[in-house]
Amino acid sequence: MIDLSGRIILAERGTSSKSKTYKTPMKFHLATAVGKNQFTGYGDGYVAVNNQRLEHAVVVTPDTLHEDWHASTFEALDAAHLRYVLALKPEILVLGTGATQRFPRAELMREFALAQVGVEIMTTPAACRTYNILMAEGRAVAAAILLA
Repeated sequence: MIDLSGRIILAERGTSSKSKTYKTPMKFHLATAVGKNQFTGYGDGYVAVNNQRLEHAVVVTPDTLHEDWHASTFEALDAAHLRYVLALKPEILVLGTGATQRFPRAELMREFALAQVGVEIMTTPAACRTYNILMAEGRAVAAAILLA
């Protein structure tokens, strides 16, 4: 397993025959996408992108960091905020809704369905981790992150 701090954790895989069991160490390596935006941390009231601490809502794509996204809270989320993200033309949107998973009203998400853009809604910590995985796979992903 690898955590967001980049620590490498060793695991073992077992191979067995009728008479013996062999354990071979496996080493997992942190896969990084050089030159791409990655979440490097998160906590109460902040996320970090490429080790830059951000204490406000933000939209992140592999190539751009959009600090001018004005969705301050989940309750304030409106169609204009989501059109801003849709204009970036992601293949998938990962929406982090703060410490609690909350779902926007269906009419706010309609334009994503019409544009055939996948949407995953989850807590902000889960959204940061999911974005990193999708970004490392080379997907056209956008993370819209709310902190409150």
